[in-house]
Amino acid sequence: MIRETYDVSGMSCSACSARVEKAVGKILGAENVSVNLLTNSMQLSRPENISVEEIIATVEKSGYGAKLKSKKSPRQNISEEIREMKIRLGGSIAFLILQMTLGMSNPTLEILCAIPIAILNRKFFIAGFRNLFQLAPNMDSLIALGSTAAIIGRDFHAASMILTLITLGKFLESRAKGKTSEALKKLINLVPQKATLLIGGIEKQIPIDKVKIGDEIIVKPGERIPVDGKISFGETTIDESSITGESIPVEKSIGDSVTSATLNQSGAIRFIAQRVGEDTTIQKIIALVDKASSSKAPIARLADKIAGIFVPCVILIALIAFGIWLYLGESIEFASEIAISILVVSCPCALGLATPVAIMVGTGKGAENGILIKSGESLENSAQIDTIVLDKTGTITQGKPQVTDVISIGDSKKFMEIAASIESSSEHPLAKSVVEFANLKKFLPVENFKAIFGRGVECSIDNRKFIAGNEKFMIDRGIDLSRIRDDLEKISNDGKTPMIFARGKNLIGMIAVADVEKKSSIAALQNFRDMGIETVMLTGDNEKTARAIANRVGIENVRAGVLPSEKSAEIEKLQSNQKVVAMCGDGVNDAPALIRADVGLAIGAGSDIAIESADAVLIRNDLRDAVGAIELSRAVLKNIRQNLFWAFFYNLICIPIAAGIFYPAFGLKLTPMISAAAMSFSSVTVVLNALRLRFFKFHREKLTDNDSQHTIATIREIESIDENFEEDVSMKKTLKIEGMMCQHCQKHVHDALSKMNGVSSVEVSLEKNSAEVEMDHEISNEEFAQVIEDAGYQLVG
Repeated sequence: MIRETYDVSGMSCSACSARVEKAVGKILGAENVSVNLLTNSMQLSRPENISVEEIIATVEKSGYGAKLKSKKSPRQNISEEIREMKIRLGGSIAFLILQMTLGMSNPTLEILCAIPIAILNRKFFIAGFRNLFQLAPNMDSLIALGSTAAIIGRDFHAASMILTLITLGKFLESRAKGKTSEALKKLINLVPQKATLLIGGIEKQIPIDKVKIGDEIIVKPGERIPVDGKISFGETTIDESSITGESIPVEKSIGDSVTSATLNQSGAIRFIAQRVGEDTTIQKIIALVDKASSSKAPIARLADKIAGIFVPCVILIALIAFGIWLYLGESIEFASEIAISILVVSCPCALGLATPVAIMVGTGKGAENGILIKSGESLENSAQIDTIVLDKTGTITQGKPQVTDVISIGDSKKFMEIAASIESSSEHPLAKSVVEFANLKKFLPVENFKAIFGRGVECSIDNRKFIAGNEKFMIDRGIDLSRIRDDLEKISNDGKTPMIFARGKNLIGMIAVADVEKKSSIAALQNFRDMGIETVMLTGDNEKTARAIANRVGIENVRAGVLPSEKSAEIEKLQSNQKVVAMCGDGVNDAPALIRADVGLAIGAGSDIAIESADAVLIRNDLRDAVGAIELSRAVLKNIRQNLFWAFFYNLICIPIAAGIFYPAFGLKLTPMISAAAMSFSSVTVVLNALRLRFFKFHREKLTDNDSQHTIATIREIESIDENFEEDVSMKKTLKIEGMMCQHCQKHVHDALSKMNGVSSVEVSLEKNSAEVEMDHEISNEEFAQVIEDAGYQLVG
């Protein structure tokens, strides 16, 4: 299926959009047809055997115009509409004033002033009667009928007033509608129009749409990044608030990624373009927000159904009222005025605008704050969430291991220097976390490094043997762990991974590493509880680790050991209990669950597949934005309900009053002029109410720690009992050896001594005919003599 968006012209109320949607929806194969009155657009999916021309012809047959969506910005489209309305309104007011000042006493002048007002607003007559003759009357039909009836009744002033007031209302409505797309305009304005390329050492400015993948681009301080890429030269700080909403600048250097539309602040950089054109981050965000703004929410279906029969019903009510008042003995002028008032006061526009204006403002507000909601349906579903399922790794936690505890025998600084030097030679992710934590400028020289798979490593530093690894590795090597036994048990229960270090046979310390929870996640989970939303952790990790993290962040419902293929089934189980379930994740393995959930929320730092599968994207890697998305959705849905209530309430009250229901008892009725003013006011009220969402405040919990993404490790020193960590706890002997003649002899002696139990290091000197031996425990001279003799040499001292 091909998903397309069309620009639709000629629509003036919800009856128009309902007619277009119904007509196109009848085309065999066309699916998901959605017509938006606010943006004058239509979205649909069509098979390849249905052509664009067939779609356009169907719309035109319905009495409207259509074409594939243009690349004009919303600001251009709305500006053209406002400009045209200004001309119409200005001319109408000028002739109306002239009519009121001079024409009231001169019937000829009154008619001459009414004619240009009717010509300026001929759109109402052309579209109104065309749709009426096609048996699909709309708002224009009501205005055309009301104005024509006034003209036929020779009340030219009433006709002029109706057309001018309706045009005034439409102008104010257009101005207000223009403000609903402010967020989209801001995003479009962020896109630089040119980029500076470096070609053969020469700078050259080219239009942004000419940039290609692999081009080297120069960005100076104060300029915006034109496309996505990776820095090849220089370092700087970049303000990414336009994309993430985060106000703190981010430091960038060679190898770091840069994002289109972000602001380079401090240094000149060069970077290689990696994503250009429609593939850049900013263009994807613009497309997503534009698409969401044009979509419909399920709640709009009721309004659409009513809009389809609203105008015919109003015309029928006007005719019935006209007949009744004539039957009751009133004059034809009185009955006509009643009918005209009914036609003019009814407002199908408010019904059509109630949902789309709120969705446009709401999705725009979300985009400004790093929350991209993909459709009106997603937005409505988000407001009804009562259960949220959270992936553990990368969603609740940092997604990478960090040092959480350091326990050293003696000086912790000396211990960390040794530990980081050992781990600097390892490629293991846990080793990298130790190196990053130590933050050393220079490491101790490590020799004879050897990794033992699944157990640990061994090496030499300054001719002393060191080992590092898990508990089983230490026990196998005869290391006494009694001094840290309680700490080991606690670390294990907390879901952390212990890394134990020893020199020779002596324990020197332990480092605990874990993928720790973000502080922002703890705040977000508390927000979910306050909102009455149940939280569930879903992870492939083991039960012990998952439970430890869940206990710390306050999650009671934990599903651990879940395979990627099983995550979707877990979501389905929750949904079977009549729950509206959201899934929040960031990995490729989360994609099926994101699709299965009622609302899929993808952390923006996650995989492209997860983002494509989700209903909303959180650009910041911050779970508090999931809270914000739900809060915003609830506010938008509340606003839509207010708008729909007003649209229904207005028509339910005003139409009976216009029909003269209170005239016999109270002498109360509406004149056509008052009816026109009320109708205009109704539409504007709905738009203004939706604009209140621009001032929506996200209640993000402030973190107590300035660094919200890092955990401060606990460091504890255990005092030595019978040895001092600072001093050499091992014993040394110098052995005098006879019979060594060459380097092969030197190696034979070194290998023989190194294999002895208790020997931690050996250094053999051919020149001095000696061997320096370091031992973990006392070894007798007789044992050394026997080993050296077995190797073919002689111990002499």
